[in-house]
Amino acid sequence: MPLTVETCVASHIGDRREQQDRVGVFAHPRQRGTVMAVLADGMGGHSGGAMAAEQVLLRAKQNFEDYSPQCETPRGLLEEIVNEAHVVIRLTRLTSEQDPHSTAVVLILQPGMVTWAHCGDSRLYHFRGTRLVSRSEDHSLVGELQRRGRLNEAGARIHPQRNVLLSCLGSERAPEVALGNPVRPQAGDSFLLCSDGLWGHLSDAELSAAIATRRARDAAEVLIDWARQRGAGSGDNISLALIKLVDAPALQA
Repeated sequence: MPLTVETCVASHIGDRREQQDRVGVFAHPRQRGTVMAVLADGMGGHSGGAMAAEQVLLRAKQNFEDYSPQCETPRGLLEEIVNEAHVVIRLTRLTSEQDPHSTAVVLILQPGMVTWAHCGDSRLYHFRGTRLVSRSEDHSLVGELQRRGRLNEAGARIHPQRNVLLSCLGSERAPEVALGNPVRPQAGDSFLLCSDGLWGHLSDAELSAAIATRRARDAAEVLIDWARQRGAGSGDNISLALIKLVDAPALQA
């Protein structure tokens, strides 16, 4: 049965003085049914983080518009976006007095396949109904401690070094590009890209329940409201992109 795609992009400055997240969803200009979602959480003094995140968004959009499935694989495109954005951010660092860095998470939806990549601690969640199918693994100190079995989820949320990243765009080392396994999409699938300003306050179960029972726009509004409430006056920037796949309504005879 044909699928309908619901998308929503939302962000909130939180309790910060500047919005350093960037997020977007783009339809391919020539490939029908092909969509890209991208989210970047910038880090750096003054406007440095915002500039870094903006470069991720710009590079993703430009490379996606040039993308041709006949000549390039989606995984190749994802790696190209992250690596080229990293180089541009490094060049920006040389021409400014700032030290810009950014995370990146990028998803490509095309007929019959969804692929994604990330670097840093901005996340991608794949839900099927209320069930968590997969979640990206954070390139962070606490993420590594969790993978080694030395820290649980509750401890990770309050760890004093939870914001320390092991890989990101703009650092001296080349970014680690984690590629998710390709997924054949079906009705009931939801893909959430979000910054730590959102997932840092909400459990996987809360995220899935809010998304499964609401349209994309309503779910985004609820999730940001919950994160703002729990930020309690010290909340980070919050950004998300949500893609939901639902059965297309049947045509009337």
